[in-house]
Amino acid sequence: MEFKAAVITVSDKGSKGERVDTSGPALCKMLENNGWEIVYTTIIPDDFETIKTELMLCADEKKIPLVLTTGGTGFSPRDVTPEATMAIVERPTPGIPEAMRAESLRITPKGCLSRSAAGIRGLTLIVNLPGSEKAAKENLNAVIGALKHGIEMLYSGGSADCAK
Repeated sequence: MEFKAAVITVSDKGSKGERVDTSGPALCKMLENNGWEIVYTTIIPDDFETIKTELMLCADEKKIPLVLTTGGTGFSPRDVTPEATMAIVERPTPGIPEAMRAESLRITPKGCLSRSAAGIRGLTLIVNLPGSEKAAKENLNAVIGALKHGIEMLYSGGSADCAK
């Protein structure tokens, strides 16, 4: 199976060219180092409808198996990535953000403040990561080993080898 992914950076300043995105490229590098092919990247503003539209594009039209978002998971009023994600997913996958938060709490007590979400739309797994490069990498590192198996299960029609 080919493992393809998209990385969407959610940042008002990044989308306007007022801030250099380091988290998106860092996530791409991590994925590539773990055998994933990056087939789509973009930077969009912290806007509920824009986030939903971009996620649906990746899932419904581009049929990308894994979509990572970075940014928009904090407490700012503009941080709406989890809400936009959950508005379009069909099946939540709460274990993924739970694992990321658990790992973050080992690093900083502020790890409990992440509002990351994850879920499945069609045959696409969507995972929200924090916006800072350091936190995004730490969170992805907590779950990257399980993501390929999750995608294999998603595409298996129910016959993935779960005993591994």
